[in-house]
Amino acid sequence: MYTTQLDNGILNNYAVEPQVTYEEYPAVYEQKRLVVRGAIATLFVTAIVFISFAVS
Repeated sequence: MYTTQLDNGILNNYAVEPQVTYEEYPAVYEQKRLVVRGAIATLFVTAIVFISFAVS
């Protein structure tokens, strides 16, 4: 962490910035896995909404 001090005594702390890395485009099997996860998440949220309507 980098710290500087101004003339009036105020300290400024600066976080260390991480190195930037770029993500590669996902492979076909990873894309399919993400689609399945998205479908499961959508069904889960839909089920929770329907259950909350049924209970209320």
